[in-house]
Amino acid sequence: MKKLDLYIMRKFLGTFFFSLILILCIVVIFDLSEKLEKFLEKEAPVSAIVFDYYKNFIPYFANLFSSLFTFISVIFFTSKMAYDSEIIAILSTGISFRRFLVPYLISAAVIAGLSFLLGAFIIPNANEKRIEFEKQYVNKRYANTEQNIHRQIAPGTYIYMSSYSVTSNIGYDFSIENFKGDTLVNKLTSARIAWDRDSSRWVIHNWKLREIDGDYEKYTTGARIDTVLPFAPSEFSENPKKIKEQLTFPELEEYIDRMKLRGSSNIVEFQIEKYKMIANAFATFILTLIGVSISSRKIRGGMGLHLGIGLLISFSYILFMQFSTVFATNGNMNPLLAVWLPNILFTVVGAFVYRMAPK
Repeated sequence: MKKLDLYIMRKFLGTFFFSLILILCIVVIFDLSEKLEKFLEKEAPVSAIVFDYYKNFIPYFANLFSSLFTFISVIFFTSKMAYDSEIIAILSTGISFRRFLVPYLISAAVIAGLSFLLGAFIIPNANEKRIEFEKQYVNKRYANTEQNIHRQIAPGTYIYMSSYSVTSNIGYDFSIENFKGDTLVNKLTSARIAWDRDSSRWVIHNWKLREIDGDYEKYTTGARIDTVLPFAPSEFSENPKKIKEQLTFPELEEYIDRMKLRGSSNIVEFQIEKYKMIANAFATFILTLIGVSISSRKIRGGMGLHLGIGLLISFSYILFMQFSTVFATNGNMNPLLAVWLPNILFTVVGAFVYRMAPK
């Protein structure tokens, strides 16, 4: 590695971390001013605000803004190098534009690696404390409004509830069916099922059991059964949008497999979250390539025009990502394609601007 590589890497990473710290300070100030009244109203301890909330809030938003500020950082300092004629001097020594890109891509790899590490392993654990703090001091308790709940809790075993109350942990109009292949073996129905915290068991009230063996059927009734079932109250009392923020990459894969077994309808959101962890890290390389190719040439309008073009492209990328994920969530688009489509399109843009860059 040459001095030139170290010089560019120091400029790149220095500008990136400085701009990121600056925007995080602004975000924290705005967030504090917005939530201060709730903190005071609910008497949130200062130590909890600092260590449970903001300590875990900062990594989440740092990773959220990393792609945007990678792009802005590249454009800012590369444009300055171009207008100081540093790039002309570098290329005139015989260094090719491709070789000139090497320290940029190394720096992008550092940022992409940190982004994936944060998003896939560190931030989900940090989000648990942040979301728990928000539950206690900021947001209202989540209320499950899901109706006609159907779940597969094990191969061939299905449950149904017309509704579930989070506050009392009671499910109404409960039934559980066991199938052997396509044949119904037994079906238990009851007026309600309740969670007993003391015994950590489900209590089924006023039940009726129908058992089928060929042409023979047996009916049994009872007032109460205490039993262990392979699902927990937390599965109905947690906001699905918050759950996905608390799962690491391996946990997401495990959770998606479990949701597939149960025939859940909101599995796409979790698949999108998993694919985004890799796609967002890869976007760092694409945006770096586009940023260098655009800002390495002197143009009329100076650095301001470079930054304007950079902001337009970066916000276009973010907007396109939002559109594609909405189509995947509410439409029939494949979630893997939806997440990677912006990267594919902007790779084409990157290849075009790279060809137009000064050689």
